[in-house]
Amino acid sequence: MTTFVDASLIAADSALRTLFAPHRAGRTCPTVPDPLQASAHPLSDTDRRLSGALMRVNHVGEICAQALYTSQALAARLGPGDRPAREGLARHLEAAGQEETDHLAWCKQRLDELGDRPSLLNPLWYAGAFGIGLLAGRLGERVSLGFVVETERQVEAHLDSHMDRLPAHDHASRAIVAQMKDDEARHAREAQHAGAAELPAPVKRAMRLAARAMTTLAHRV
Repeated sequence: MTTFVDASLIAADSALRTLFAPHRAGRTCPTVPDPLQASAHPLSDTDRRLSGALMRVNHVGEICAQALYTSQALAARLGPGDRPAREGLARHLEAAGQEETDHLAWCKQRLDELGDRPSLLNPLWYAGAFGIGLLAGRLGERVSLGFVVETERQVEAHLDSHMDRLPAHDHASRAIVAQMKDDEARHAREAQHAGAAELPAPVKRAMRLAARAMTTLAHRV
């Protein structure tokens, strides 16, 4: 049985690890099939800055994903209803969050390779996403899963746009983004199959507006 104190400590530990600890991926970072081909086309300074900005935005997205999955799992464990069902939902969310940790580690690794940095506002992004996820989780299992579906669909579309914007010769970043896109699509399908509710159109629009504001600011800061 998970108590309020236990769940709160787990959430606090997750926040500290996400924001301040090095991240280790459980899977090998995606790479280009032929490293020699990639090295034959070094990035210009302009392309390097663009790739760095886009990968910083992706890193922010993974910071937010950690906050969302952590807060939704917390809400599932502490909410009303059947305890085994709530624990099952929490474990489902945590499993998806573990794959998002891979994304977080890959994005940070690529930022280091590009000589760029994460967003200076990561604590703010985490806090905001945590609050949104906690609210979604408190509205019930089907709404919580529906929020996962819509979030992952929007992230998938966002990553698809990055594939169009990344420099053609930045094979390393493109390989990471392609794998992330596949994972996000699968997370959405899994949440849909688990019984997600369809969110109202105004909620989806609000989510898109919030994401646009975040990505615009994170591109620079």
